[in-house]
Amino acid sequence: MSNLTHKYLEVSNFSKLLLKWHQHDNNRQMPWKGEKNAYKIWLSEIILQQTRVEQGLGYYNNFILNFPTVADLAAADEKKVFKLWEGLGYYSRCRNLIATAKLINNEYAGIFPNTYESILQLKGIGPYTASAIASFAFNLPHAVVDGNVFRVLARIFGITDAIDSTTGKKKFNLLAYELLDKKHPGKYNQAIMDFGATVCKPVLPLCSTCIFQKHCVAYTQNKVNQLPVKEKKIRQRSRFFYFFIIQHGSKVAVRERVEKDIWQHLHEFPLIELNEAALTKEAVTRARNMGWVGKDTQVRVHPAIYRQKLTHQGITAIFLTATVSGQPASLKHYEWIEANSLPAYSFPKIINDYLRSQLTTDVLAD
Repeated sequence: MSNLTHKYLEVSNFSKLLLKWHQHDNNRQMPWKGEKNAYKIWLSEIILQQTRVEQGLGYYNNFILNFPTVADLAAADEKKVFKLWEGLGYYSRCRNLIATAKLINNEYAGIFPNTYESILQLKGIGPYTASAIASFAFNLPHAVVDGNVFRVLARIFGITDAIDSTTGKKKFNLLAYELLDKKHPGKYNQAIMDFGATVCKPVLPLCSTCIFQKHCVAYTQNKVNQLPVKEKKIRQRSRFFYFFIIQHGSKVAVRERVEKDIWQHLHEFPLIELNEAALTKEAVTRARNMGWVGKDTQVRVHPAIYRQKLTHQGITAIFLTATVSGQPASLKHYEWIEANSLPAYSFPKIINDYLRSQLTTDVLAD
């Protein structure tokens, strides 16, 4: 037995207690629980990366409805896939989803690979997701280690190593595999994740009714709020976007973001990025200098300021509108689309927030 296990809690007792709780006291309902279809498990896991279950549920159901099989997803119009993904964020997940679906369809004849090693080779799949698919779909003995598992193990076994350190990751993975019920890996993995999500929660955990209360190092030493430990702090970058809704007749200019930056493959209006806020007049001056709007064209600014927080950056957006008499040559790389067809295009959340806004009275920007 590993020296990581608590002297009062044998490995076998941990899994027995956990599975007993899972069978009798766990009421967490999700449509993919108990699922054996590797495609559906993969889809749910990718959607739930960086996404709360409550938010991801509707997306999962919508994807399954539109793309019942991996072959359906592989054959789908990519713009439709991105539109269905709209609002989930972290769009590299969607790009990887499409690429992997095509690879499975073309190289595996539409049959999801059934070994941990082959699953791990798929684009957008790391050790956690590969373990989840392998254990849930194929009952292979691979332990999942996600945020819920880190938290449960850190607290119960009193592990103070940082979960984002090399030493910590190794220690948690070794313990997770040791605790894994090798005969029922899928059921065990689901149980420990559910336990972390519903009992051993990040904030206000249910320690008073916890089945591990008398064994839990964090509880007995009053360190529940101190574990798990994370050593790296995310540095936030601030960005300031000035979007110009330039209208000619009934059409507006949009383009697909193709650069390797946030929101790749989503659409946007002509954009000027400046290094600080409250520079609306400078943005208008630049738009005029680039020929987007004429020197005498009225430019109006939307009174609301829109903000969106991403993992490593915060976006502040200002929206400006202008009506032009002709399609500017400087916007020749933009697509001119009917304004009433905008809902069919996939946009970042911050632009959708603007489009849904009820504030319609713009004021002159200059």
